[in-house]
Amino acid sequence: MTAHSRLTPFLPCAQLLGRRDVLSLAGVSIAGALLPAGFAAENSPKEGAKADSVIFLWMGGGVTHLDSFDPKPQAPEEIRGTLKAISTTLPGVFFGEPMAKLARLAEDLCVVRSFSHDSNDHLLSQVYTLTGRKVTMAQLYDEPNIGSIISKLQGPRNGLPGYIAVPGTTRPGPPPYNFFVGGWLGNAFAPFCTGGVPEQPDFTIGEKSPNPSPIAHEDLTPKDLRMLEGLSESRLSSRMELQKTLSTATRRLEKDLAQQTREGHIQNALSLLTSDSVRSAFDLSRERPETIERYGQTKIGQRCLLARRLVESGSRFVMVDYGYDPDYGNLWDNHNAPGQNFPHVSELCMRGYHLAGTDRACAALISDLKERGLLDRTLVVFLTEFGRTPRINTLGGRDHWGTCGSMFFAGGGAKGGQVVGGSDDQGAWPTSNPIGPADIAATIYEALGISQETRIPDQLGRPHPVLDHGQAIAGVL
Repeated sequence: MTAHSRLTPFLPCAQLLGRRDVLSLAGVSIAGALLPAGFAAENSPKEGAKADSVIFLWMGGGVTHLDSFDPKPQAPEEIRGTLKAISTTLPGVFFGEPMAKLARLAEDLCVVRSFSHDSNDHLLSQVYTLTGRKVTMAQLYDEPNIGSIISKLQGPRNGLPGYIAVPGTTRPGPPPYNFFVGGWLGNAFAPFCTGGVPEQPDFTIGEKSPNPSPIAHEDLTPKDLRMLEGLSESRLSSRMELQKTLSTATRRLEKDLAQQTREGHIQNALSLLTSDSVRSAFDLSRERPETIERYGQTKIGQRCLLARRLVESGSRFVMVDYGYDPDYGNLWDNHNAPGQNFPHVSELCMRGYHLAGTDRACAALISDLKERGLLDRTLVVFLTEFGRTPRINTLGGRDHWGTCGSMFFAGGGAKGGQVVGGSDDQGAWPTSNPIGPADIAATIYEALGISQETRIPDQLGRPHPVLDHGQAIAGVL
């Protein structure tokens, strides 16, 4: 590994202000997803875009497709497990037993059952799904996330960062790696992470209960939006005016781009800190108790609810990050090795923090968006890095399987009520239309009106294509 790759995994989501800026603002720091004012004025969504916003439900760890969206009820038990296949609202289409609520919303879903690529490695596959670009082990941090590209091209909106991660704390490992990066776009385009720096980045440390409660009350309010004790808005404004005066004098000597960018970042920091509407967007306490209960008082439930609030307030790209977890360990990576303290995968899937709870939260999100008139212009994407092995292993778990998996689209121009692609009678191989991470990224970009032919300069001014391979999935939009 290079020195860069050894150090980068431990870095948090990019912060907007450096140490000196933090000191000058009495400790306030804002994430780097906010750009200088007016940056994206010429990069508004193109005419004909089908979506204004994206909610990216990213399930890092490898969700089992055979127990969720592609059950095989006719296969032997060592493949299908003990869960039932249940009917959906689409004739002849079945989901796994844990997905009962999404099964009733199948007419709103475009399910892809031939998600496929050539890697069984978590690190390579997670970077591929987050970026749409294949990398080597030496390039894990080189490519920008899909959200970073969108933030670069379309910018912030309504005072909210262009790319928000809720909470943005998933760290595969060990050691823990942080793949929520701006890559060659720079740290300014890493996501604004509501969780800040994870308190326990290495999810493998500590005792895990064999049956942890799914009920969890997370504080998802970004710490960066909290005023320090004794620092009022008026005092902050006064300090900013002083900073502006000093910067004006300094600008006569320093005309370089970096200085100008820094000034724009600080102005956006002030806008965030003094905006009631922005702080309100992150405040789940404003939701009715029955709405919170609808999503579920779980980590995934609260994260999906916050995503809806953010999109409703104008966010362009919100990633719901639900993966490796200090309470649940290898949440989706269900080998059932002795150290994982998991039951048989069929039992695990019915738990409130696993597939059953995820089904509840995602169904509530789609229904809520639809009821509020937001689904038509919000593309919801459910994605993991790969599927799990068709055959259940001797420990009662499923191992990595990049060859075949499942995901879904909803809203934002996606044609609901259909299944794209398929797998064989054991869920092992696509039978038609293999669809890779680059194709999914291309579909997201097309929904937002972003052409794959667009060239984006990196920090050194070198042009890069939005994607280097892949194409929008035919029939999805």
